[in-house]
Amino acid sequence: MGLEEDIKQRKFKNQYQKAGVNLAFTYSFMVNRNMRMLKKFGLTLPQFNILRILRGQHPKVTTVNDLIDRMLDKSSNASRIVEKLRAKNLVERRVSELDRRAVDISITQAGLNLLALIDKVEHEFYFGIDSLTEEEATLLNVLLDKGRNMNEPE
Repeated sequence: MGLEEDIKQRKFKNQYQKAGVNLAFTYSFMVNRNMRMLKKFGLTLPQFNILRILRGQHPKVTTVNDLIDRMLDKSSNASRIVEKLRAKNLVERRVSELDRRAVDISITQAGLNLLALIDKVEHEFYFGIDSLTEEEATLLNVLLDKGRNMNEPE
């Protein structure tokens, strides 16, 4: 089904408006599907994002500020998310040995084990996109990067 049928809108001002609406609609579609999938594992998308960042850093530790810099959703409250993950025994928080004012964060073995389970169904995250050829996926990445890296209007 095309965008017009999905949102029951026949006309757009131009292809740029349609592309913007299509991007927003597709984003919402993917986020909602991924939220449902992660709910089975007791995680939210921001929690999953932080766990993946920490796994990429493992065995090194990181800080909340480093997590914020790397998160997909910059508006998420990383400190609160880390605390929820700590309560689930998926991450550890320790006072930094180098700077007593800083807190080091690392993923626990339980966090690594949970991500290993999710890895087995990771293809569900890309359902739909995996119907693209590798060349089409590459082009999509180039186009999304190009659209995001333009200067914002003043």
